[in-house]
Amino acid sequence: MKAEQVIGTVGMSTMTIRPGDTSVAQGINDLPVASTNNILSLMESACSACIIEFLDFGETTITENSTLNFFGAVGVGSEIHATARCLSFESNLLIFEVQVHQHARLIASGQVTRKFVERVSFMARAAAETMVAERPQSSVS
Repeated sequence: MKAEQVIGTVGMSTMTIRPGDTSVAQGINDLPVASTNNILSLMESACSACIIEFLDFGETTITENSTLNFFGAVGVGSEIHATARCLSFESNLLIFEVQVHQHARLIASGQVTRKFVERVSFMARAAAETMVAERPQSSVS
């Protein structure tokens, strides 16, 4: 992927909040509003939509960092829309400006940084790290 191809591209994603998408359903608090996790997932989906057509075979991106600011809450049945705009691409990192709206009302905004990875290598590393982490530790007497 070349930087000049993705800078300024825009991606969008939409979701309707279901009961299982709420903070109360996920054990975060007792409020039946869209959880932070689901807002971030919607933003990440918009980032992916922004660049999907520019990825080469075997490439993908993973979230490395995110900074979010919340301005409102939305309840069950609400439809929300995320937009992501690619601001920069340097050293294998893509930086996106993201926003979530319910109609014209701003719900959240922030910045998401995604890192390019080669899919097969990344999954092999993840599997190896998981196996090492799950290996029983021997005790020394």
